[in-house]
Amino acid sequence: MSKPQDSVRIIKKYPNRRLYDSHTSSHVTLADIRRLVQEEEPFQVVDAKTGEDLTRSILLQIIQEAESDGDPIFSSDMLKNIIRFYGPFQGVLGSYLEESIQSVIDIQAQAGMQSSKAWAEYMHSQVPMMQELMRQYVEQSRNLYLNTQNMFGLFSGFPGGGSGPSDPKKGDKE
Repeated sequence: MSKPQDSVRIIKKYPNRRLYDSHTSSHVTLADIRRLVQEEEPFQVVDAKTGEDLTRSILLQIIQEAESDGDPIFSSDMLKNIIRFYGPFQGVLGSYLEESIQSVIDIQAQAGMQSSKAWAEYMHSQVPMMQELMRQYVEQSRNLYLNTQNMFGLFSGFPGGGSGPSDPKKGDKE
């Protein structure tokens, strides 16, 4: 259940790139906003002059900063693949990523893991098993996608995409 709009913390971004939290009447950093996200505190970042919603932009900055520290989540190959999905398929990828991440969050909640540290330790011990499960899941998703494309005759000429006996390019030469 979401909180009423009144309880959404407003953070104003000024032209000098400083962020001002109107709730605490103080300047904040990206680290402070990251903490709000981790604590599930509702907030919105707006341009101080125009009122334009800048929340996505600030969240992307936080991700970029986090990716620069330690072990990144996104490899270069993964980022390239995400970029390739922009266009006609970006809604599909966006929904898929959102649902996948929500599933991990739901599993975490169901397991009763209260602290991020405990969850991280648990996941670290489960990495090989989780990697194999994710690999299998991705492979099944890929096969389902390709089979769906085959069913509708889309993408013929691609591996697994309509290159069977019913392929009109090959004809019946038997």
